Amino acid sequence: MADVIKVATREAYGKALVELGEKNDKVVVMDADLAAATKTGMFKKAFPDRFIDAGIAESNLVGVAAGLSTTGHIVFASSFAMFLAGRAFEQIRNTIGYPHLNVKLGATHAGISVGEDGASHQCCEDIALMRTIPGMTIINPADDVEARAAVLAAADYDGPVYLRFGRLAVPRFNDPDTYKFEMGKGVVLADGSDVTIVATGLMVNEAIIAREMLKDEGISARVINIHTIKPIDKQIILEAAQQTGAIVTAEEHSIIGGLGSAVAETVCEGTPVPVVRVGVEDKFGASGPAVEMLKIYGLCASNIVEKAKKAISMK
Repeated sequence: MADVIKVATREAYGKALVELGEKNDKVVVMDADLAAATKTGMFKKAFPDRFIDAGIAESNLVGVAAGLSTTGHIVFASSFAMFLAGRAFEQIRNTIGYPHLNVKLGATHAGISVGEDGASHQCCEDIALMRTIPGMTIINPADDVEARAAVLAAADYDGPVYLRFGRLAVPRFNDPDTYKFEMGKGVVLADGSDVTIVATGLMVNEAIIAREMLKDEGISARVINIHTIKPIDKQIILEAAQQTGAIVTAEEHSIIGGLGSAVAETVCEGTPVPVVRVGVEDKFGASGPAVEMLKIYGLCASNIVEKAKKAISMK
C-alpha cells in the first residue's frame, strides 16, 4: 500500500500564488506580518516587487487591497482567519463586498486544527461571517490538490473570494493529474442510498473514512464534497435529500452559520429531510495538539458515524 501524502492546504496556497505570479504580472500579494505562517513568503521570495507587508494592521491591509484592485491588479490579501475575517470584517464588508471588488482573501489557520495557539486563534466563525456579505464567494478546499485549483480559479473569477486554508497537514485524496475544479459545484465522491454525508475542508477525508465504517455495519452512505460553500450547489444537495432521505453535515467550523446551516436552509426550502450537523458546538476552542483537539470536539469519522445513524433513525 502506498504511503498517504499529507500536505497542509496553506502550503498549496503559497505554491499556487507563485504559479500565478509567473503567469500574470497583475497578481499582487499582501500579508499582515505572517508571511512565514501563511506561506505567502514563497511569493515574496519570488516576486518581492509585488509583495506588500501591511504589518499587524489587518483593517489597513484590506483597505489597501481594495484600492489596488481598482487599478486592475488581482490582489490576494492574507492573514490568519481570525484576524482577517474577524478583526477586519467591517472593512471587508464595506470596502470589498459592497463595491464588489476583485480581491481574494487568503485566510489561513482556520478552525480548531490551529491547535496549541488556542481559542484566541481558532476561528470557527469565519464562514458564518463571510456568508452574510452579499456577493462573497467562499471556498474551503479539502486537500492540497483542491487548494491549488481553488486559488487558480479564484484568480480567474472577477469578484471577492474568501479562501479558507488550514495549518494542519491533511491527507491528499484527489489525483493532481485528473482533478477538475468547478466553482460552485459539489463533488460526489461515493454513492449510497441510506444517508448522505455532506462535508467540507479537512472533514471530507473524515467523511470518506466514516463511509467505510458505516459500510461495515451494512449502511450505505453517499459522500459529497462541498468546496464552495457560497454559492452552494443546491441541486446536488436536493438530489441527495430526495434519494437518501437523511443528511449529515461535517465541517471544522461552528455548527452555527456554516456548511450545516447552508445545507439545512437548502433542504428546508426544497426537500425537507432530517439534517444532523457535525461541527464545533456553541463553544470556544482550547489549546492542545491539533489531532487531539479535533477528536475532543467531535470532528472525526466516529462522530460522523454516530450522527449518520441518528439521521437515519429520524426518517
